[in-house]
Amino acid sequence: MGDASAPPADQSVVIARDTVLRLQGPGWQGEERAFRESGTPETRAMVLERGRYRVVAFPQDERLARSLLDQSVAADSFPGLPRPTAQLLIVVAPDSRRFREWVGPRVPEWGAAVAFPGRGRIVVRGSSAGGATAGDPAITLRHELAHMALREYLGFPAPRWFDEGYASYVSDGARRGNVLAANVALVMHPLPSPDSLSSWFLGGATRAQAAYALAQLAVEEHARRDPERGLDLFLRYWKETGSYERAVRQAYGVTSLTISNDWRRRVRMRYGALAVLSDAAIAGVITLLLVGPVWYVRRRRDRRKLEAMKIADSRAEQAERAAALRWLVALLLAVEANRQGVGEPPPPAA
Repeated sequence: MGDASAPPADQSVVIARDTVLRLQGPGWQGEERAFRESGTPETRAMVLERGRYRVVAFPQDERLARSLLDQSVAADSFPGLPRPTAQLLIVVAPDSRRFREWVGPRVPEWGAAVAFPGRGRIVVRGSSAGGATAGDPAITLRHELAHMALREYLGFPAPRWFDEGYASYVSDGARRGNVLAANVALVMHPLPSPDSLSSWFLGGATRAQAAYALAQLAVEEHARRDPERGLDLFLRYWKETGSYERAVRQAYGVTSLTISNDWRRRVRMRYGALAVLSDAAIAGVITLLLVGPVWYVRRRRDRRKLEAMKIADSRAEQAERAAALRWLVALLLAVEANRQGVGEPPPPAA
């Protein structure tokens, strides 16, 4: 998920047992105490700290918290950005209720984690916090950390499509491309501009996943234009000028419209054929489901007919053998009678 706008500094945060803690300033020190005390005395949260990270988690999520801390410290660099230095608080929500309280009502139900750059805080779902579609916690946290690093470097919010696209580019690799490869209706019809993707993130889960995938490809289109330095120059110019358009022109020598058009063309070239093949496979399965029963019934009917024909042929063959045997017996009797002088043998029956 993208970053969320932080509430005013004097806004209260409701925690367990109807306790309210007044936050002092925009930092995370007061919030950390609120999160730690959000529980009974027997289940108070623990705090893990290393480098610039502090992780607050409850006992049932200790293993998850240690894993997230290890991975965050080990991979604390991001493409095109200097190494971040801001202190971060990562909170592992123990259940769905507290996750919803801590991230606010504007986050969709399928959201797995939320970053709050203004407060230096990330809230992720714990093992019992629901979110069946949350995916790999390590990838989810890496996605949110990319949001934080980008905001720290630029000093201002990037457009939603670039913010989400950069975070997906950093964390998800080629995984999101599967969404486009399976969606022929998306890649074979006119694609929106990158700026228009912002509204897609607020749609349902399917539409939002398509938006993440398209935004990631848009960021990849920027990095592709400078194979040696990737996003380095572009992000530096963006930070210096505060203008996306000027940064694109300085770093790549083209306009944002050129990048947008090239991005659309590459999406269709890269995923159009795969989407058609995917849809063809689905159509084949549907056809098999529709035609299969008819074919099976007809095959059984033909098999019964074949068995009846075999039985009829067998009976006819037996009748022919019986008739031939009777003729042969009659012939032998006639020959024997003639030999004994009984009289002329009758002609054999036909």
